[in-house]
Amino acid sequence: MVTAGDFRNGITFEMDGNVYSIVEFQHVKPGKGAAFVRTKIRNVISGGVTERTFNPNDKYPTAYIERRDMEYLYNDGDLYYFMDTETYEQTPISPSILDDNFKFVKENMMCKVLSYKGNVFGVEPPNFVELQVTQTDPGFKGDTATNATKPATLETGAEIKVPLFIDEGEMIRIDTRTGEYMERA
Repeated sequence: MVTAGDFRNGITFEMDGNVYSIVEFQHVKPGKGAAFVRTKIRNVISGGVTERTFNPNDKYPTAYIERRDMEYLYNDGDLYYFMDTETYEQTPISPSILDDNFKFVKENMMCKVLSYKGNVFGVEPPNFVELQVTQTDPGFKGDTATNATKPATLETGAEIKVPLFIDEGEMIRIDTRTGEYMERA
């Protein structure tokens, strides 16, 4: 059991038949009246975020989310297949479960597969990936304006903005959480 007064970012708990994760919390002690906890909580199954206030003495059962390292194998058009590297068991996952940041994952990359009571509800790609630029316009000498960017297509098909000095064929590092160019690899 976890009390609302012990809420911290990332804690998962069950409430009203759903599983929620704390995105943001704030303990509020007004000059008049009782203290309360103001939170932003995410429904881990549906992904919806809501704001809610709790009494610090409210108790909720802790929900245990299983995070397993699995290797992304391939996509057969309808499903994405992941393999547990210890048991070699393959798990098919529907594209509706995958987030937008999955477009940076290529075959044979390790990802974290999130499940609750055996039901897979999400896939976390690595925070940083190194991918090759397959198509981009050439940068011209003299194009050195501060923070100038151009579109580039990566080997996975994803499109991002890169600095003007990046050419086709170069390996670059990308932050999958924001989808931004970090540096040359």
